[in-house]
Amino acid sequence: MQKYKLDTLCVQGGYTPGNGEPRVVPIVQSTTYTYESSQEMGALFDLEKEGFFYTRLGNPTNDVAEKKLAALEGGVGALITASGQAASLMAVLNICHAGDHVVSSSAIYGGTFNLFYKTMKEMGIETTFVPPVSTLEELQAAMRPNTKCVFAETLANPSLAVADLEAFAKAAHEAGVPLIVDNTFPTPINCRPFEFGADIVVHSTSKYLDGHAVQLGGVIVDSGNFNWDNGKYPQLTQPDESYHGVIYTRQFGKAAYITKCRTHLMRDLGAQAAPMNAFLLNLGMETLALRMERHCTNAQKIAEALENDSRIAWVNYPGLKSSPYHELAQKYMPNGSSGVISFGIKGGREAATKFMDSLKMASVVTHVADLRTCVLHPASTTHRQMNDEQLKEAGVPADLIRFSVGIENPEDILADVYQALEMAVK
Repeated sequence: MQKYKLDTLCVQGGYTPGNGEPRVVPIVQSTTYTYESSQEMGALFDLEKEGFFYTRLGNPTNDVAEKKLAALEGGVGALITASGQAASLMAVLNICHAGDHVVSSSAIYGGTFNLFYKTMKEMGIETTFVPPVSTLEELQAAMRPNTKCVFAETLANPSLAVADLEAFAKAAHEAGVPLIVDNTFPTPINCRPFEFGADIVVHSTSKYLDGHAVQLGGVIVDSGNFNWDNGKYPQLTQPDESYHGVIYTRQFGKAAYITKCRTHLMRDLGAQAAPMNAFLLNLGMETLALRMERHCTNAQKIAEALENDSRIAWVNYPGLKSSPYHELAQKYMPNGSSGVISFGIKGGREAATKFMDSLKMASVVTHVADLRTCVLHPASTTHRQMNDEQLKEAGVPADLIRFSVGIENPEDILADVYQALEMAVK
């Protein structure tokens, strides 16, 4: 495909119809695909040929979304999943077994923290959590001989901490392990982690990539840049007996990681995205560049207004010069971060609850990062499983309000905020 700009890729990427074919990506709502001979089908099962034979492993509609996502992030391949949580889990399990170790930023989504802290620990995979702006020396100190990957969020949900990607990548690569980055909030429009040394990118596609809160999904994107032949990853460099001895690095080269993830983990775990969801995701991505521009300009206006309001105890948005992450945001996301703001109201948790209950246009929802303005209190919802010390490490104080600014007129959003503040702070 011609080397298009990102906003063009949002519209044109992943699908080029031929003569007489549908201009809009069709929904192939079929689990199975026919072939003329069992020999052809056998070659697909042996990974000797490319093609679709069962939708758990691949589907024409899903394939379009995957190719577009790989192009947007600058990777060699992508695999869409049933949820963002499934993407994070599979990205790690693809290279980690019981007895292995992960180093992760502590400033990550509460569900991901619980995945590492609870579920993967029960699988025998231990995680060490470090601050998102750790020094190289601090990151090096967290590494162990059995460390197999490093994980971080470009822009943490909901603390909005910006990870120092180059420091994380340097520490990971010095230890001979890949850096996996969750790029959900900035999206590839505002940040492309591969350009700063990341090796694998994951997203919850349910957020800005979809943009309309109509499909649940995730994606894993492989940069193709990591050297798996360094002795740490026999699952990629030694024969896989479940596929008649295929060696992924030898047969699939730069796409070894993502091919194994599809043919091994997706085969066995079955966390595949439905074709209808892939269709909706692709439809949402067509306007991604336009929406992100509006989200960011709206959020900047709201953040500046909140910063100058005496009823606000504090406000954090990477676009503000007062943000402790402003400098890192300018480095990694110079064109804007996201539409999400975090702030606290004078009066603490009680005032925060009153504020949210008084909003009329903005909705109190678990979701975040779609075109409608919405709000949430993470400490009592998405991060409620954390104790006070864990909340502190994650940058989620008890009074934090996560305000996801939509693409409505900013004056209408501000009017709603002001009237709710009037009710909450007397």
